[in-house]
Amino acid sequence: MREKKTVYYSDEMTDDFAGTEIETRQVGEGYPFVRNNPLWSVAEAIMYRGVATPLVFLIGKIVYGLRIKNRRVVRRLRKTGFYLYGNHTQSFMDAALPTLIAFPRKAYIAANPDAVSIKGVVTLVQMFGGIPIPTSLKALPKFRRALSYRVGQGRAVALYPESHIWPWYTGIRSFGDAAFEYPVRDGAPCVAFTTTFRRRKVFKNGKPLITVTLSDPFLPDPSLPKQEARRRLRDEVYSFMCDTVSDPGNYEYIKYIRTGS
Repeated sequence: MREKKTVYYSDEMTDDFAGTEIETRQVGEGYPFVRNNPLWSVAEAIMYRGVATPLVFLIGKIVYGLRIKNRRVVRRLRKTGFYLYGNHTQSFMDAALPTLIAFPRKAYIAANPDAVSIKGVVTLVQMFGGIPIPTSLKALPKFRRALSYRVGQGRAVALYPESHIWPWYTGIRSFGDAAFEYPVRDGAPCVAFTTTFRRRKVFKNGKPLITVTLSDPFLPDPSLPKQEARRRLRDEVYSFMCDTVSDPGNYEYIKYIRTGS
């Protein structure tokens, strides 16, 4: 039997175990958060539907045995855009899952600036729906408008409120309510999705298979002050995620242990 890898952490809100060593690009006011040039739109559609979607579908099914539960909720939201909130446990699959969850509509992802920091891939990241979180406060209004614009188009926008990747983590880390200002401001529904893991029946020492479970929509309460409304959304999403990962079948591939007090 494989000896389980152990990872030690001190702060679940700031520690990052993604393992990337990328010199982060500065994302400021000049970054094109929205591009609507007709030629760009055609190329984007070809790359997203002709390349990205079938590729991530095949990888999800063949490599990770991906199952998506309660995906019918997306069909119920076919007349409106919406926000997606997930736990952050993968590099590639967390970038791919919104595409598969939201299909046939396009999904955009609020991404770490590292996603556009590798030379030669910036255009692909944009075409595949990546919208980098600004490193400049002055660029935040453009970023916020870009998310609202995509939801207003009837698209899905995915955010990972845990911020940092903890590979194969079976718990839910604490997160604030800042990321929930978007559905409150836009009056848009949001859907939580939780990634959990299944041990392989063959090659049992291999990396786990993935199950994604979607919540029913959560709606911001327009009768509440904005701060309270976004806090309530955060609590509803967090509660759903915690309930989902508590399934005894959620296989622990890597053990995370907190150090210190």
